[in-house]
Amino acid sequence: MEKQINMGFAVTGSFCTFDRIIEELKIITEDGYNVTPIFSFAAAFTDTRFGTAASFRQKVKEITKKEPIDSLVLAEPLGPKGLLDIIVVAPCTGNTLAKIARAITDTPVTMAVKAHLRNDKPVVIALSSNDLLGLNLQNVGALLPVKNIYFVPFGQDDYIKKPKSLISDYNLIIKTVESAIKGKQIQPLLLK
Repeated sequence: MEKQINMGFAVTGSFCTFDRIIEELKIITEDGYNVTPIFSFAAAFTDTRFGTAASFRQKVKEITKKEPIDSLVLAEPLGPKGLLDIIVVAPCTGNTLAKIARAITDTPVTMAVKAHLRNDKPVVIALSSNDLLGLNLQNVGALLPVKNIYFVPFGQDDYIKKPKSLISDYNLIIKTVESAIKGKQIQPLLLK
């Protein structure tokens, strides 16, 4: 990497992917990215069978060396101050995807994305939802042609038990970021 890239890494409430997100954050920071974590309210404050919010927050803080942004007040200045070069939303739930598609800014993640897009800078979305081939498919379609929105390639994770579920290949986050910085959508977008 020629210059250090300032990346916002926004996490939403697909809790079953959090262990995978921790692994990707390690790779991203080891690759030299300066990562600012941003949490949705669900990611910041919800304990689940996959772990506690406090434990996840601590792991992210140890990796990034930064306290996660977890409020609208903390997220709003990201755009006006031009603090980030790129934002990655991973995992991006169907709920967050719908809000981004409809310009709803009621969480730290959606506020950060909206504020960042005003600066004409890239946002990378790594999907994870059991309903993306259901009602939420319209939101994928709505965002595909939007300038500065890029998707980490995705496919069905279990078409028999969860026929409407889609998930991005998190191994392709860095390649998608590298492509998005150049203004290009990584291909192929749909995984087999």
